[in-house]
Amino acid sequence: MISLRKVIKKRNVAFLGTSLPRECGLATFSQDLMDELGRLHDFNAPRMIAVNNSKSYAYGNQVMTQIDQFNRADYTKAAIEINHSNIDLVVIQHEFGIYGGESGDFVLDLAEKLSVPFIVIFHTILAEPSPKQRLIMKQLSDLSFKIITMSQSKVQDLLEIYNIDEEKIQVFHHGVPMVETKSRNELKERYGYSNRPILSTFGFLSPGKGIEYAIEAMSGVAAKHPEALYIVWGKTHPVVKEEVGEVYRNKLMDLVSSLGLGHNVAFVDKHLTQEEVVESLVLSDIYMTPYLGKDQAVSGTLAYGIGYGRVIISTPYRYAVEMLADGRGLLADFHNSASLEQHILNVLDHPELKEEMERKTQELGSTMMWNEIAKSYAELFRETMSASYVLKGSAI
Repeated sequence: MISLRKVIKKRNVAFLGTSLPRECGLATFSQDLMDELGRLHDFNAPRMIAVNNSKSYAYGNQVMTQIDQFNRADYTKAAIEINHSNIDLVVIQHEFGIYGGESGDFVLDLAEKLSVPFIVIFHTILAEPSPKQRLIMKQLSDLSFKIITMSQSKVQDLLEIYNIDEEKIQVFHHGVPMVETKSRNELKERYGYSNRPILSTFGFLSPGKGIEYAIEAMSGVAAKHPEALYIVWGKTHPVVKEEVGEVYRNKLMDLVSSLGLGHNVAFVDKHLTQEEVVESLVLSDIYMTPYLGKDQAVSGTLAYGIGYGRVIISTPYRYAVEMLADGRGLLADFHNSASLEQHILNVLDHPELKEEMERKTQELGSTMMWNEIAKSYAELFRETMSASYVLKGSAI
């Protein structure tokens, strides 16, 4: 007796953007999503079209082709290669700065020549774009099957500023990796911070992060909680370092010295592994994002903080206002160390408030793990491919 078994044709997805080991938040985002998709039974391991800057990288075999960011011909060449491959869908990760041309308009050369369907994930949605930036996002949206934003608050901008069709817009949370760690107290002991209130910020260091205001806030915090420690984890942003060196980091270190906060502020100058990022969060009592840009549409670091249920103190940029609603965090004024200090002391002086905020934050954070978020992406990818097959079939 012959047993007939349904053969599932596995789907092939390729991502366009920066790729690990390049040190870039976008590359980490892509890798996390690709890893989860590869675990689903109906997807092959996703591939990568890696966009390079002026440096070369030792990519793995998941990279199917590379694009020199500044070589316009590479974009058309890559589109042709994709069209002649077995790729069923392309995911375009969009940030203006990673593509060549004016505001990164070379990416349109690739998008216009693709014959396979694609979706776009917009990581930056400017409230006041230049005409060129608006045109790029509008054209990418018109050519795509769907576009993704990670902030509900940005949907209105997409509709009103960029004139994008509402039916094309979907909102998915920024994913957070699931990493098993020790408890807060165990990690504090391992890192040598036992019995110390820990505040932290992680990510690439650059002037827009507003770290100087958090350091100034620590002056008043340390007066009341002398064992409190604020840890700034992360290297200087590669672009910033290439352009001006360590000017910002040196400025921050000089500020720590001038305020006599050597015991209360520490810098960890390295690009953290995923495990180190999660451990830095889990050992923290408060996670801070004192950023200066009020229109920031998404913050991966804030998403991680929510994912691991930390008490978060932030400035009220748009993503923070949305994600910290309903008692999930505290919002300090922009450019205001006194406001940050007041919120920090409120948390450290009221353990019951801290516990309640952690509970509320964890409720949302548990829905943001990559294994859950990837399911939403996978469903969208299936829908996109099915629609494409129907269109192709009707054209025959």
